[in-house]
Amino acid sequence: MRLQQELEKKNLEGVIQILAEEPSCIDKETKEGIPLALYAAKIGDFAIVRYIVEYSRASMNTVDASHRTILHYAAMSGNVELNRYLVEKVGMDITAGDKNRITPYQIAWECGHKALLGYYEERVGAVYTQMYQNPIRRGMFPDPSIVRVGEDYYMVNSSFIFFPCIPISHSKDLIHWEIIGHAITNPEWSNLEDLEGGRGYWAPDISYDNGRFYITATYRLNDTGTVYRKQIVVSSEHPEGPYSKPAIIDEDGIDPSIFHENGRHYMLLNRGARIFELNEDCTKQISEATLLYYGDQKRAPEGPHLLKKDDYYYLFLAEGGTGPGHRITVARSKELMGNYEPCPYNPIMRQMDEGAAIQRCGHGKPVRTQNGEWYMVYLCGRMIGDGYSMLGRETALDPVTWTSDGWPTVNGLKGPSVLQKKPNLPEWKADLSETACAQEPLNIWAKWMTPREPEEGGVTFLEKGFRIKGSRYPLSDVAARNILLQRQTAFRFFAETKLVIPQLVTGQEAGLTCYYDENTWVCCFVGRDEEKCFVQVKEHIGTQDICGEKIVLPKEADRISLRVNTDYLVRRFSFDIGEKETIAAELKNVYYLCDEGIRMGKRFTGAMVGMYAYAGEKTFYAQFGEFRYEEGE
Repeated sequence: MRLQQELEKKNLEGVIQILAEEPSCIDKETKEGIPLALYAAKIGDFAIVRYIVEYSRASMNTVDASHRTILHYAAMSGNVELNRYLVEKVGMDITAGDKNRITPYQIAWECGHKALLGYYEERVGAVYTQMYQNPIRRGMFPDPSIVRVGEDYYMVNSSFIFFPCIPISHSKDLIHWEIIGHAITNPEWSNLEDLEGGRGYWAPDISYDNGRFYITATYRLNDTGTVYRKQIVVSSEHPEGPYSKPAIIDEDGIDPSIFHENGRHYMLLNRGARIFELNEDCTKQISEATLLYYGDQKRAPEGPHLLKKDDYYYLFLAEGGTGPGHRITVARSKELMGNYEPCPYNPIMRQMDEGAAIQRCGHGKPVRTQNGEWYMVYLCGRMIGDGYSMLGRETALDPVTWTSDGWPTVNGLKGPSVLQKKPNLPEWKADLSETACAQEPLNIWAKWMTPREPEEGGVTFLEKGFRIKGSRYPLSDVAARNILLQRQTAFRFFAETKLVIPQLVTGQEAGLTCYYDENTWVCCFVGRDEEKCFVQVKEHIGTQDICGEKIVLPKEADRISLRVNTDYLVRRFSFDIGEKETIAAELKNVYYLCDEGIRMGKRFTGAMVGMYAYAGEKTFYAQFGEFRYEEGE
C-alpha cells in the first residue's frame, strides 16, 4: 500500500526507500489486480520505472491477468521516453498481444497518443492502419495450403464432414479472403453420408502446374473397417472449379501434398514425409512410397510440403501433434530423393508462451509474392476458459525471411504474431455481401455448409431467406440432414432468424442451433406437444439431452424471431412474436461446443450456428427469413 501511494505521488525517493526496506513488495502487491511494476508504467514516470527495472526485484516477464506486459501499460501513459526505454533497452514488443490480442500499438492508437504513435511507427516500419491482425481466417479454417498464380492467391482448408467439401478461398493481398468455390460440390461424389463428425476431408493441398489447379486431401473414414484413410485428387483449369470427379489413391497416410517438377508429379504423405510418383494427370500412383525424412522432433510428423528454391529442396513438416506442442520444422537436400538435413533453427514456428492468445501453431506452407517477399500460412487456435478452443483451428499468416546460410525462418523465430505489418501488395477487399453471393451460383454456399450432403431439395435459398426440409432424423443422429450452418468467427456474437411457424405434429421441431457435431449441440426451437406450440432450449452432450422449460406460444402466433447472444461460453437464447423479447434460457457454460469439450469421436472442427428442422416420419418444410450474424468483438 505504501509503495502504491509513492508511485501515485511520483516520488522516486519514497519508492527507493520502500523497496530498500521491503524489496519483495514489488512482486507481491497489486493495484486492483495490476502488478505494481506495471502500474508504475501506467502512471508514466520514466525515472521511477527505470529504477524498478534496473534495481528492483521486478521481472520484466510479469503480466497481469489479461496477459498484458509492462509495455501495454506504458502505452496507456503516452510517455515516449518511457516507451523508448522499454522497447530499446528492455526489449519489450510493440506488437505483443494480450489474451484478447490487444497490443501496445493498438492501445496507443485508441488513446490517440500522436507522439508515441510516431515512435511506434518508426520502430515497426508501418502506421497502425497498415498492420494486420492474426488470425487472418477466423473460425473453422484449419490446415491451410496456399498457391500463387500471377497476382492471385488461392487457399484451401479442411472441411471434414461438411458439404460442400474443401473450401477454396481467393485473395490478392493475403489478408482479405473470399470463398470462391469448393473442390467437391456434387453430392454423388462427396461420400459423407455415413461418416461420423470429424472424419471426411482432412488437410487439403492446392497446387498449380501447366495451366491446371490440383487439390488433394485425405478422405478419412470411420474406424469400423480395415481401411481408415485414402487420398483423393481433383483438378480444374479454373481455381473456383468445377473440379473433376475425385480420383482415389489407395496409399495410407494423411496430409497429402503434390509437388510438380519438370512435368513430373509427386505426392507426399506422413508419417514424416513419404513420397511417390503420380501419373501425368495425378490420378494414379505409379511408384512405391519411400521415406524422405521422418522429422526433427520425431513426434507426429505430418503435413509435408516441398519447395524448390535455388539449389535446394526444402521439406516443411508439422510436428508435435495438433495441440499445444504443435510446430513447423524444415529440412533440406540438394537432391529430391536425397538425405535431408534438419534446419539448425528448428522449430521455425512454435508458440512458446503458454499464456498467449494464439496457440497450437503449425501445419504451414510458404508462398512467394510477386514482389519477392515470402510468407507462410499456418494453423493456430485461440484458447479461452480452461483451455477451450471454441472456434476450432484458424489460419494465421507471418513473414518468412531467409538466413545468410539459406534457411527459412518464420516471424524472426518469435512465434506467431498478433499484429504484423501488411505485405507489400495493393489492398483488396472481397465483395462478401448477400447480393454479390446471390448473383454468383458458386458463391451461394460461400459461408454456408451442411453436416454431410443435404437431401435433394433439402435446402433452398430464397430471395430473402431459406426453406429447409425437415430431416427424418434428429440432430444427434449421423443420418440427420439439411442442417444449414455457418462458422462461428468470434467469441462474442449475435445471431437471429425469423421463422414462419409451420404446421407441426407432436415431436416435430424447427429452430436455431449452435452446433459442433452430432455429439454436442444446443438448440432453441419451436415444437408441438399435443395441441400446443412451444419454444424450448435443448442441450445435447454426448448421449445426454438436457431440456429447458417449455414456453407455450399463443394460438394466433404465426411468426417468431429466434435469437442467440453469445459471450464466450455463455449462450442466451430469446424469442419474440412481435411483442417484447422473452428469454428462453441462459446457459452459463457451453464447454461442449469446443474441441476439448468431451472425449467422443474426432474433434477437430469448431463451433457453428445456423438453422434446422426435424420432421420424423411426416414431411414438412420450415421457412426461415434472413439469417443475421454479427460479431460482438
